[in-house]
Amino acid sequence: MSVAAIANQTFHLVVWLLLLAAVFIPLERLFALRQGRLLRAGWAVDLFWYFLSSLLPGLLLAVPMAAVAWTAHRLVPDQVQAFSQSLPLGARIAAAMIVGEVGFYWGHRWSHEIPLLWRFHALHHSAEHLDWLVNTRAHPVDLVFGKFVGLVPLYVLGLANPLSGRPDVVSLVVIVVGTFWGFFIHANVKWRFGWLENIVATPVFHHWHHTRRDHIDRNYAAMLPFLDRLFGTWYVPRVWPADYGTDQPVPAKLHSQILEPMFGPHGR
Repeated sequence: MSVAAIANQTFHLVVWLLLLAAVFIPLERLFALRQGRLLRAGWAVDLFWYFLSSLLPGLLLAVPMAAVAWTAHRLVPDQVQAFSQSLPLGARIAAAMIVGEVGFYWGHRWSHEIPLLWRFHALHHSAEHLDWLVNTRAHPVDLVFGKFVGLVPLYVLGLANPLSGRPDVVSLVVIVVGTFWGFFIHANVKWRFGWLENIVATPVFHHWHHTRRDHIDRNYAAMLPFLDRLFGTWYVPRVWPADYGTDQPVPAKLHSQILEPMFGPHGR
C-alpha cells in the first residue's frame, strides 16, 4: 500500500472517529451507566489502538483473504456460488450478516478457549471501565484472526465475491455494521431493551462478557445473541455487572502490549 493510500485511509479513520465521538460522547454523558471523566484514564492508549487496529489488519488480511477467495472459487461447486450471487442484494446482505456472525462467534469463542489466542485477546478484556472507545483496544493479531474466521464462510458460500472486479459491497456492509455495533455494545449507557435483548446484542449483554471471572466466557456474539442460546453461552440477568477486567496480567506500556503476547509465557 502506498503512502498516499495510507494517508487517505487515515483521513477516513479520523472522519469516522469524529462521527463516532459525536454520537457516543453525548449519549454517555446523558445516559451514563457509571459516571466518569470525559477523558478517563487510558483514553490515549485506546486512541492509539483505534488507528493501529484499523490500519494494520486490513494490510495483513489482504493476501490470505484473496487466497481464500481464489481457493473457494475453484473448489466450491459452481452451483453454490451461482445461487448466492443470484440472490437480491438485500437478501445476500442479510444472509451474509447471519453466516458471518456464526464465524465471528466461533472466532471469538476460540480466542477465549485456546491459550495461544487468549494471549492476544486478553488485551481487550483488560479494560476496567467500559465505554465506546474500549472497542478499539484490541491486538492486531486478535482482530486479524476474528475477521478471518468471520469472512471465510462468506467467501466459501459466495455471499461475498471479491474476485468479481467490482466493489465487494456485502463484505463492506458486514464489516461497517459490525464495527459500529461493536462500539455500541461497549458503550457506557444504562439502556435496557426488554424483549429486544433476545434478538440483538445490547450493552448489558456484552458488559457481562467483560466481567472479571464468572461470565467472561459467556455472550460471545457480536450482534445475534441467539447463537449464545444455541451453544449454551447466553447470560443476561436483570442487573448490570459490578466490575470489569481480567485476572490475566496485561502490561501497561504500549510496546509491551504489542510484543508480549507474541513471546510471553502467559495464557489461561
